[in-house]
Amino acid sequence: MSEIKKQDDNVIMEKIRKDLLTPMTTFPLGYKIWIGSLLTLIAMAIWAYYIQFQEGLGVTGMRDYVSWGLYIASFVFFVATALVGMLISAVVGLLGQKWIIPISRIAEMIALAFVMMAGIVIVVDMGRPDRLLNVFIYGRFQSPIFWDITVVNIYLIISFLLLFLPLLPDLGIIRNHMKKDLPKWQWNLYNVLSLGWVGTPGQYKILHRTIRVLLIMIVPVAMALHTVTSWLSALTLRAGWDSTIFGPYYVSGAFVAGSGAVLIAMYFLRKYYKLEDYITDFHFDKMGKLMVLVALVYLYFNINEFLVPAYKMKTADAHHIHTLFSLHGEYGVMFWMVQIFGLILPIFLGFFKRFRKPFPMMLIGTAVLVGAWYKRVIIVVPTMIHAFLPIQNVPEEFHHYNPTGIEITITLGTIAMAVLIFSILAKLFPVIALWELAEEKGVDIEKDL
Repeated sequence: MSEIKKQDDNVIMEKIRKDLLTPMTTFPLGYKIWIGSLLTLIAMAIWAYYIQFQEGLGVTGMRDYVSWGLYIASFVFFVATALVGMLISAVVGLLGQKWIIPISRIAEMIALAFVMMAGIVIVVDMGRPDRLLNVFIYGRFQSPIFWDITVVNIYLIISFLLLFLPLLPDLGIIRNHMKKDLPKWQWNLYNVLSLGWVGTPGQYKILHRTIRVLLIMIVPVAMALHTVTSWLSALTLRAGWDSTIFGPYYVSGAFVAGSGAVLIAMYFLRKYYKLEDYITDFHFDKMGKLMVLVALVYLYFNINEFLVPAYKMKTADAHHIHTLFSLHGEYGVMFWMVQIFGLILPIFLGFFKRFRKPFPMMLIGTAVLVGAWYKRVIIVVPTMIHAFLPIQNVPEEFHHYNPTGIEITITLGTIAMAVLIFSILAKLFPVIALWELAEEKGVDIEKDL
């Protein structure tokens, strides 16, 4: 009986290694075209940013009144999506939910890619990026901007560690079993990054303890990250931002955006890496339920955000609400499209099991993620148009915000960069943790066949 068990374990080990490591050994034409397309878009964005750097922010649609536009909306979007690492790995993982094992690393890759771009897009928004260091040297503790930059960097460090440390056992496996299957440069990369991992019980014990500490640490850091981001707006008296619920409102919205990103990544990685045996319909069903849960919480905060000022109807609030709620308002169509297709419809469809399948969930995730980006535009821009005093004695273009081609190109480039980082990480490293999968199945993945 033990011999049969040993043979079964060997078959399981070989299948896991083959299924999860084979995608790293090939670079098909489709992948090269995908990377080339992203690089082309990024190159165009770099050219556009060069023009902006040379001529100043006047080449954008931002003016005296709307001094935040697509860039800051994208910053909030990147920070929001990055919180999915905390949601999946920390919150759900610490609750003992084993179903997240095949998707936790995907969530961590998304978190790292998007939080990196959150930091970069802040620089893009600066008229004088050469003065960035002054924020750290002369930053004032009273400024929420200083808090935001600090917590973004802390979250970046923890997200990197939560991705890298659980990779060590897998890197050791790759080093030991794939030297003949990989180009020399790629094997050398894994050999260096494995940090001499040999897979002893002591190493695993330290690894488990370290990961658990990081998972506990990242919860308050992630909550602080998006709460502080919300305070950039909420600590003002502007209509549309003057709200005490912005902290939990931003955090719940972040979970929705991150869930959408994970659903999209799950679908395409499952399809093109042939991971149907690992990322199953069960996982899409679970993620669909999680998405509905966090979206319901977010819907509650959306209702609360507008119901209270709509009931009071102060002059500035009334103007702001009319801009959003009325289809004749400047942002009315965008607002209702976001609410219906980016939140209400995904919640409704998510209640039905037939829609919690891979392809429908990918479409729903796309709608949620696109809606999340437009939602950030709605949060940022309309409020800045509603000045405390009448806008007068300025050019007509100051009364509205219309992003320029330069601005749109740079924004698309930052999104392409986030997707590129994720695409490279998902190609160079296993998207599912081999050793965690092996632990769940009760086999020793590091043992020689």
